[in-house]
Amino acid sequence: MTDSTTDRTATPPVLDVWCDLQCPDCHAALEDIHALRARYGDRLEIRLRHFPLEKNKHAYAAAQAAEEAVTQGQGRAYAEALLARTRELAADGEPVLIDTARRLGLDADEFDTALIDGRHLLIVDADQAEGKAIGVTGTPTYVIDGRRLDGGKSQEGLRERIEEIADRLLADPGGLL
Repeated sequence: MTDSTTDRTATPPVLDVWCDLQCPDCHAALEDIHALRARYGDRLEIRLRHFPLEKNKHAYAAAQAAEEAVTQGQGRAYAEALLARTRELAADGEPVLIDTARRLGLDADEFDTALIDGRHLLIVDADQAEGKAIGVTGTPTYVIDGRRLDGGKSQEGLRERIEEIADRLLADPGGLL
């Protein structure tokens, strides 16, 4: 027999970050994401979730490229490098996706092939559908412990709110409080 309390503490709380990799607001949110990673380390799982916005012409391809980076072992590094190039991506399109892969030492030819054959479409579509189902309408949007926090207009106070929720979850992993 296993102790269910032990099982619950083995899984860290999850912070889903719904992101459009062409979105300047998502780039601005990286500072908070880095601060949260520094504060919590592996005690808080931070997951990038794709929510490409229609207004950003290259966001859907960027999400697919990010998934290819995951398969090549550098998903986080690629997403962050791409977010640093949102203006370039908006202006120059898909060549920026390939160039970013090349700069990180990834197999750029495989990125090009992945964008052509659509091998990561289902992952991106599933993320976007889930986001819509829970009410995500813009990026960045954060979800932790079932609470949605929208950051598109302002990041002001969001990190503090996420920290409050994460601290409570880590203090009481079984949800007994």
